Amino acid sequence: MDQLLLARLQFATTSVYHFLFVPLTLGLVIVVAVLQTQYVRSGDEKYKALTKFWGKLFLINFAMGVVTGLVQEFQFGMNWSGYSRYVGDIFGVPLAIEALAAFFVESTFIGIWIFGWDKLPKKLHLACIWLVALASNLSAFWILVANSFMQNPVGYTINNGRAEMTSFAELLTNPYVWHQFPHVILAGLCTAAFFVMGISAYHLIRQHKTDLFKTSFKYGAVIGVAAVLLVILAGHTQGQFLTQLQPMKMAAAEAHWETSDPADLAVVAFIDEENRTNIWELSVPKLLSFMNYNRFSGEIQGLNNLQAEMEARHGPGNYIPPVTVSFWSFRIMAGTGMLMLFLVLIGLFLQYRGILTKYPLYLKVMFLALFLPYVANSFGWILTEMGRQPWVVYGLQTVQQGLSTIVSANEILTTLIGFVVIYTALIMADIYLLAKYARQVPEDIEPYIEMPGEKEGTLWI
Repeated sequence: MDQLLLARLQFATTSVYHFLFVPLTLGLVIVVAVLQTQYVRSGDEKYKALTKFWGKLFLINFAMGVVTGLVQEFQFGMNWSGYSRYVGDIFGVPLAIEALAAFFVESTFIGIWIFGWDKLPKKLHLACIWLVALASNLSAFWILVANSFMQNPVGYTINNGRAEMTSFAELLTNPYVWHQFPHVILAGLCTAAFFVMGISAYHLIRQHKTDLFKTSFKYGAVIGVAAVLLVILAGHTQGQFLTQLQPMKMAAAEAHWETSDPADLAVVAFIDEENRTNIWELSVPKLLSFMNYNRFSGEIQGLNNLQAEMEARHGPGNYIPPVTVSFWSFRIMAGTGMLMLFLVLIGLFLQYRGILTKYPLYLKVMFLALFLPYVANSFGWILTEMGRQPWVVYGLQTVQQGLSTIVSANEILTTLIGFVVIYTALIMADIYLLAKYARQVPEDIEPYIEMPGEKEGTLWI
C-alpha cells in the first residue's frame, strides 16, 4: 500500500463518514421548520410536540456532522498539499465563505432556537429555525461550488504553474454546480423523509401516540414522494449534462467500451477492465441513447475512443476510471432510488386511505427502509468522485500530482487507523443517541428541549 493509495483511502473514509450525517441535516431541518410553521399557524400543541421530537434528533445529527466535517479541510494542507498549492487560491474562497456566511449563521441561530422556546415571540422563534434551514443548505451550496470547480474548472488562468481565479461570477454560475446542488438538496429531503417515516413506523407498530406519529408519517410521505420524484428527475438531467461534460465518467458508469449509435444499456455486466471489454452483459437495445437524448438514437462515446482522445490531449497514461466500481455504484444508487419511490407511494396511498396501521408488515419494512437513502447517497458520491479519476481537478491536475511529497506512507497509515477508530466510536455514539431519543415519545423528551442542561446526565451536560 503506497502513499497515494493510503491518502485516497483516508480521504474516502473520512468523507463517507462525514456524508452519513450531511443529507439528514439538510433535509430534517426543513421538516422541523415545516412542523413548527404548522404549530405557529394553527396553535395546535401536536405540532409543537412533533417539532421538539424531530428537533432533538436533528440536533444530535447536526453535532456529529460538525465534528466529522472539521477534519475534511485540514487534509487538503496535509495529504494533498500539491493540490492546495495548485488551486488553493480558487478552492479556498468558497470554503471561507461557507464558514463565514453560512456555518456561523447556522450555528448562531441553532443556539437561539434551542434556548428560545417560550422566551421569544412565536414568529421570531420560528424565523430562527428557518434561518438555520437556509444557512444549512447555503453551506452545502458553497461546498458544492468548490467541488464543482474540481469537476468542471471555470473562471481561472494558469500563472507560474498555479491556477488563479479570474472570475468569481463564473465560479458561481458554473453549470456543474447548478446540476449538482438540486440533486444534493433533494437527496437530503429524501433522507429526512425516510428517517421520519421509519421512526414514525416504529412508534405506530408499538401504538405509541398514534395520532402524533400518523401526522409525522403523513408529512414524511408527502415530502418523500415529491423529493424522490424530483431527485430522479434531477439525476436524469444531471446524467445528460455529464454525458457532454464528462463523457468518460458516464461511459464508465455504463461500462460502455465502444462508441455506438444507437447505444444499448447494459443492465448487468461482467466487466474485464484489463482487456477493456465486457465478458457478458444483459442489455436493453437503444435505451442508453434514449436516456441521454430522449430519443432512440444518438451517439454515445465509448471508453476506448475516449482514452485515445485523452492520450492525444494530455499525453500517455490511463485515463479510464475504475469501471466496475462506477458501473455498480450507479446501479445501486438508481435501484435504491426506484425502491424508495415504490415504498413511499405505497405509504402515501395507505395514509390517504386511513389504513396505514392495518398493515404492520409494511410499517416494519419502512422502519428498515430508513437506511435506503444512506445507501443511495453514499454510492452516488462514490460514482461522482471515482468517476473523475485519475483527475483531482478534471483535465488540469491528476490525483498523483495533488499528493503531498513530505508525508510518508507510515504517517498516513497511522492517522488512517486513528480516524477509523475515532469515527467508528462517533458513529456508535450517534446511533446510540438517535436510537435512545427516537424510542421515546414526545412528552418524554420535552424537558430536554425546553431546559437544556438543567438535568444532570442529559445530553446537554
